[in-house]
Amino acid sequence: MSAADIPAFQSTLQTTNDWLKELSTQMGRDDSQQAYRVLRAVLMALRDRLTVEEATDLAAQLPTLIRGFYYEGWNPSKTPTNERDLASFLERVSRNLTPIDGDPGEATRAVFKMLSTRITAGEIEHVKSNLPTDVQTLWA
Repeated sequence: MSAADIPAFQSTLQTTNDWLKELSTQMGRDDSQQAYRVLRAVLMALRDRLTVEEATDLAAQLPTLIRGFYYEGWNPSKTPTNERDLASFLERVSRNLTPIDGDPGEATRAVFKMLSTRITAGEIEHVKSNLPTDVQTLWA
């Protein structure tokens, strides 16, 4: 039996592909590899800016595969980070993007918009309340 034969793996792969397709559409692109890089970069910056408790609450609502790269390289003892403004937050996002991925602000807006359709409204409000006011504006 291969991993592809395990229903839980098939399900999380399909869900992850659905998320990436939605994100690609949000970005006006048709590139799942780019959508993956953008999603990963934004989620990691977001995770690092949240308290440990809030980061794990958000993770609980992510598909298993996405949760894996969300936690990749995470050091909870170094969170939350201290970005106090939008420019600092976007600099953190841009560290994991390539030049072809485009503007970090637009990438972040696209991810936040997609998350708003996939994560409960209550959790989104908790996440937003942990962010500086100018970063919260990207959720519009």
